[in-house]
Amino acid sequence: MFFKKIDSRIKLVFFMIIIMFAFIVLRVAYIQLISYEKLSLLANDLWSRDLPIEANRGLILDRNGVILADNLTTTSLVLIPNQIKDKEDTSQKLADILGVSKEEMDKHVNKISSIERVHPEGRRLSYEIADQISSLELPGVYLVKESKRYYPYGTALSHVLGYVGIDNQGLSGLELEYDKYLAGESGAIKYFSDAKGNKLELSDIYVAPTSGMNLQLTIDYNIQMSLERELDNAVKAFNPDMALAVVMDPNTGEILGMSSRPTYDPNNYQNYAMEVLSRNLPIWASYEPGSTFKIATFAAALEENLIDMDNDHFYDSGSVVIGGARIGCWKAGGHGDQTFLQVLQNSCNTGFVKLGQMLGKEKLFSYLDLFGFGSKTGIDLNGEGEGIIFPLDKVGELELVTTAFGQGVSVTPLQQVTAVSSIVNGGKLYQPYVVKSLLEPETNTIIQENEPVLVRDTISEATSEKMRRALESVVALGGGKAAYIDGYRIGGKTGTAQKVENGKYLVGNYIMSFMSVVPSNDPQAVLYIALDNPKNTALLSSYTTTPIARRILLDIIDALEIEKQEGQIDKDYTWEDKIYYEIPDVEGWQVSDAKKVLINWKIEYVGNGNKVISQSPNAGERLAADETIILLLGEE
Repeated sequence: MFFKKIDSRIKLVFFMIIIMFAFIVLRVAYIQLISYEKLSLLANDLWSRDLPIEANRGLILDRNGVILADNLTTTSLVLIPNQIKDKEDTSQKLADILGVSKEEMDKHVNKISSIERVHPEGRRLSYEIADQISSLELPGVYLVKESKRYYPYGTALSHVLGYVGIDNQGLSGLELEYDKYLAGESGAIKYFSDAKGNKLELSDIYVAPTSGMNLQLTIDYNIQMSLERELDNAVKAFNPDMALAVVMDPNTGEILGMSSRPTYDPNNYQNYAMEVLSRNLPIWASYEPGSTFKIATFAAALEENLIDMDNDHFYDSGSVVIGGARIGCWKAGGHGDQTFLQVLQNSCNTGFVKLGQMLGKEKLFSYLDLFGFGSKTGIDLNGEGEGIIFPLDKVGELELVTTAFGQGVSVTPLQQVTAVSSIVNGGKLYQPYVVKSLLEPETNTIIQENEPVLVRDTISEATSEKMRRALESVVALGGGKAAYIDGYRIGGKTGTAQKVENGKYLVGNYIMSFMSVVPSNDPQAVLYIALDNPKNTALLSSYTTTPIARRILLDIIDALEIEKQEGQIDKDYTWEDKIYYEIPDVEGWQVSDAKKVLINWKIEYVGNGNKVISQSPNAGERLAADETIILLLGEE
């Protein structure tokens, strides 16, 4: 009986040993086959350390490849506290070089951590300071590569580009909106250390950083720099409270240029107030548009076949009473009898009161909704405003007619540009955008490309054609004459909007603007420029924004290589305007005969003889009166 109990116990122990052995075998198999990678990584974490290498952010380029946001390679200070032999000496030397107190540096040197990045005093070090630290060869002190964002053109396009923080993270503009594409992935130098943090004599492993994707914009550098120059000049000349300009391709929605004042330099964004940093005025600012808004009302009236702009007439007596309020025209005594085309040319408020009444509130406000007023355009930038349009049930007789000429409503500059683009491009409302494509950083191969987005149709091609001619007539014959460019068909409309504060209109405080199209017969660019409360100037857009717009339009013509057009409406010249004439062909003529037909110009002769061998400018070109024509002479 006794031996049977011993035998049972032996069997039990043996069985338990077998179970334990089987468990060990299974556990080892599990570790080796299933958990190996995880445990290996955990083990490596115990004895491997990483010195970070920051990735370059992707470049931001204009449509033609001009670099608008670049990177500079800088150096930053990293400490491995456990490797520092003499903490007092190391702390003092680093404090002296960096220009900080020893107490401040002690916090970094004595910190209990595997790796300590010295921030902020050790970030983005100059080459001189980095060389001083490197020459000391202090144990546990490392200098690592760091990338710093750099904007080569300073304030240019700053509100669109945005800026990045000290850790290279996007904080505003495109840098924020596309941060996940631009940021890239950081690399590291991996080294191995013992339990005390001392570096082991093993080969370091270099893990290369991956640069972010490049961002190509719809912006044209040459057009953008024209906006920057002219807004700077406007600020110097008129000292406005704000100034802005935006250029869009009406056939795609691509933004070709966008700028505003006040502005900032994203290289030194810390020096500016948040109000300046966060407000991209062309998409954020919302105000009464004034007479540029009449473009939408006029287009709606044409689309509804309410007027024949060339033959139907309106008599302007100078004012009209609506809902107990007297609405006056800007011209004392009124314009008298006009066609409706002249109503637009003269920017006659009482004429637009009539158009508003003819449309009625349902029709007018349905067109405003169709043109996109009162809602965001959907541009790929943050901070866009919506503007304010009267709810239809709040629109009375007075609200209807004031809306018709751009008073009592609030819209953004971008909404106006988008709406006018649809009016002149054949009736297609496109969503504006600034990012053209994402590019692979090494080869610039297109990874993702944005295509034009057609939101909806607005008006017919027939109405659009009439509007193009109407706007050209405003520049040739009406209030936009200062934007006239001989040989190029320019369309446009001035705007002078009285500002409102606490529900009351301010005296002598206006937003002056100009909307323009080039060329009017085949629109390739729509430009809008506005100055808020310009000082020391006549309170007319024709003296402020319109001449500025003309200079920008000339740059747009050059940048887009727009050729001269035929069929331009002749300008209604005044005594102060230059008059242009077409140059006749006098090559091969006798000098005496050539002089008789070149009476509008000065003549300069080169060479001897009585026969014209060649001429400059060439025949067929247009030249202002009293300019010089050069004739090369020779013998018969």
